[in-house]
Amino acid sequence: MMERLENVGIVVDDLAATIEFFVELGLELEGEGPVEGRWVDRVVGLDDLRLDVAMMRTPDGHGRLELMKFHTPTAVSAAPNAPANALGIRRIMFAVKDIDAVVAGLRARGTELMGELVRYEDSCRLCYVRGPEGIIVALSEQLS
Repeated sequence: MMERLENVGIVVDDLAATIEFFVELGLELEGEGPVEGRWVDRVVGLDDLRLDVAMMRTPDGHGRLELMKFHTPTAVSAAPNAPANALGIRRIMFAVKDIDAVVAGLRARGTELMGELVRYEDSCRLCYVRGPEGIIVALSEQLS
């Protein structure tokens, strides 16, 4: 029986830039380090795995992103900068307290909105940004 969502894994090429992006969003770096050995080969189903992993934690401690930089075998490329309607896992959404401040911080780093910051009825304000490696991040601020 399922207990909880443990984490979401994201394969990246530039681990440092991706960590920096998610820290700017408010996630905390929980830990990072190399992963290799027969045990991980067996779990993942690939041979001679060698990768660096960074675990990012949401401020409430309930959500985690596992960022992975594969050294061997080399990561394969999916469609770069795929649109929001492409098949597969397409985005991650985070609840934020001050969406204007978060967007301003991201813009100061060169990140742009994919569309617009919009208000959905009296419920929330939403926007999408594209982070490093083409990762789409949705931001939502509750209004009530």
